[in-house]
Amino acid sequence: MEVQVENKEEEIERLLDGLKNSKSSDWEFRDTYNPIYSTGKGLNKAVVEEISEIKKEPDWMRRFRLKALEVFQSKPMPNWGPDLSGIDWENTNYYNKPDERKANNWEDVPDQIKQTFEKLGIPEMEQKYLAGSVAQYESEGVYHSLKKVWEDKGVVFMDLDSAVKNHPDLVKEYFCKAVPMTDNKFAALNGAVWSGGSFLYVPKGVHIDMPLQTYFRMNNESTGQFEHTIVVGDEGSSVHYIEGCTAPRWDKDSLHSAIVEIYAHKNSNVRYTSVQNWSKSVYNMPTKRAWVDENAKMEWVGGSLGSKVTMIYPSSYLRGPHATTSNLNISLAGPGTVKDTGAKAIHMAPYTSSKIIAKSISIEDGKAIYRGLLRMNKGAVNSRSRVQCDALLINDESQSYTYPHDEIYEPSGTFSHEATVGKIGTEELTYLRSRGLSEDEASSMIVLGFLDDVMREIPMEFAIEMNRLVKLEMGKLGAVG
Repeated sequence: MEVQVENKEEEIERLLDGLKNSKSSDWEFRDTYNPIYSTGKGLNKAVVEEISEIKKEPDWMRRFRLKALEVFQSKPMPNWGPDLSGIDWENTNYYNKPDERKANNWEDVPDQIKQTFEKLGIPEMEQKYLAGSVAQYESEGVYHSLKKVWEDKGVVFMDLDSAVKNHPDLVKEYFCKAVPMTDNKFAALNGAVWSGGSFLYVPKGVHIDMPLQTYFRMNNESTGQFEHTIVVGDEGSSVHYIEGCTAPRWDKDSLHSAIVEIYAHKNSNVRYTSVQNWSKSVYNMPTKRAWVDENAKMEWVGGSLGSKVTMIYPSSYLRGPHATTSNLNISLAGPGTVKDTGAKAIHMAPYTSSKIIAKSISIEDGKAIYRGLLRMNKGAVNSRSRVQCDALLINDESQSYTYPHDEIYEPSGTFSHEATVGKIGTEELTYLRSRGLSEDEASSMIVLGFLDDVMREIPMEFAIEMNRLVKLEMGKLGAVG
């Protein structure tokens, strides 16, 4: 259920209030909580077996992990994007266990971890806006909850580790089917050391009218978070899944390498919203992919507003007739950061459709890159696709690049691609300042208008959070232009 505001002026006023009150400490605070167990630095066969043993996993999962490690070690690093030489494989900690308990009741979460998520507003959002939530701290889910009305209808929502134990056959049906371990080096790494994430299964014909959310928190330096999330919308179902991510800033870099697999079965409607605010000391390298069956609808809505380097390209494989997908993405490249983002849509069946709208903002020397793939296979009769890439440069040294890759093998297909690059203009700033806004407020208003295509698709409370994060970056400039 999305929070609707009919009065647009009221909406803008609320957004500006959130922008004015934002503080960098809201997200970048650190905790003194130490894990009860850690595998230490470095990665080898013994570490992978240790993780599996700690989790008391079935033998098929242990064997899967060891095979994935072999694939990871054999695959080269990607050399076609940003510089990844700063990833320190040997000095990264691949598994930190925060506590022995997995709580179903918020009061049972360890006090210091609970205080962390309370600072981030997670319990309040759960009570007001969510049908259920999962909280992950470091390498493990520490809490999961689902409202009884959905539990009674057969909905399954918990951290993936718990799902492996409680629903092994259901997990095995989907685990690493859309994203095999051989897909890329970081997918193989996740396969070897994955921990946490979410498993969401919505039965046939069930329509969940409130979002479900998972929130991921990394706390320590030189660490990795490798969650694996699986979302299944069975035939005729509908669901909106939201994830949020934060981490404090450290001098030493950390690594986030997740897998997200989404299965939108016939006549289902699945929406996945992600607001990621990793600190400037995190390499963010997830792999996200959806299989979209006949007459199903898959919607990606993403905000990437943190990290040192991000490479992320959510993809939809349109496998059945009349399958549709949309990908709406905001990417903010702050000072000293690189955002290499985009989307992929693969049309594999007749009468399929895709829409990709990518908005990027570059601040100071930030570099924003759009890298996308659109493919219409032979036989995808009367399919159509639209790609729109818009970039906003805040300073003279800001950078924006677009690398579209389009393959149209079906003559009856319809395809369009648009790209624009602009700067905040002096005339717009002057006009808004003449209406009583400060320079920061005027710049923020222009940015909000630029982002409106995506912002209006996000529940209001999460749109406010995203806007506050944008303001944090712009506020560090002191002056814009």
